[in-house]
Amino acid sequence: MPEIRQRRLGRTGLLVSELGLGAMDTPGSPEGTETLAAAVDLGITFVDTAREYQGSEFLIGQEVRARGADRFHIASKTFSHTLDGSQRDVDRSLSMLGAERIALYQLHDISTAGAWEAVMRNDGALAGLKIAQYRGLIDHIGISSHSNDVLALAVASGVFDTVMLEYSAFFPDTASLIEFAVERDVGVIVMRPLGGSGRTSVMRGRIAGGYDGPLTPTNLLRYVLSNPAVSVAIPGARHPSRIHDNVETASTASPLSAAERLALEREATSLY
Repeated sequence: MPEIRQRRLGRTGLLVSELGLGAMDTPGSPEGTETLAAAVDLGITFVDTAREYQGSEFLIGQEVRARGADRFHIASKTFSHTLDGSQRDVDRSLSMLGAERIALYQLHDISTAGAWEAVMRNDGALAGLKIAQYRGLIDHIGISSHSNDVLALAVASGVFDTVMLEYSAFFPDTASLIEFAVERDVGVIVMRPLGGSGRTSVMRGRIAGGYDGPLTPTNLLRYVLSNPAVSVAIPGARHPSRIHDNVETASTASPLSAAERLALEREATSLY
């Protein structure tokens, strides 16, 4: 099988596999350890987690201790909005991950005007991450959000190296924000590339029942990776088989044409 292609993560300069792993739910599976190991073995070099994803940093830390921290780039997040809280989260992440430093640390789900104002204050979480960066504990700072308005502010601010946003055939409205981020050399991390909200399970059930249309997990991943402005897509996975499926798609499938992308968007509106 061909190797997964690498893409530049914006101004961080990091080269990461265009297919990453969103590790929020991985620890909840009896096969969680095998799932993470399969990801690393098959060439996934970007793993996303968060301080409050139960068991996720611990699971990744086991892999780091077993194989070393140089096999993949870890991105974690703080849910805190305060200077002290974000610094505590960085320290706890380092301890849990068994790492000396973390490649990317993000402000998590800053999706309201109030949250944005809180983290951007002099005593807000961004200031705490800047201190952690100065101390050499983290390399780069990012932000995740479900608000297009906040994402636009984040990109325009010039203080974030990456943005994490939702983008898929179900949610194509962030395409212009992705282009804006690329103009500012901000790395783009795509969450929920397969749709989220239980859509993947519904699609697999439809396929098992005989559906042969374009709306499949494979085509959804191709949709996101067809956008060259995306740095990395991070579908979640609880089982090694899902890793194998996603890696096969990322490493062998061709990009969708404009017509195919439009057809997939139209089909996606028929699901929910």
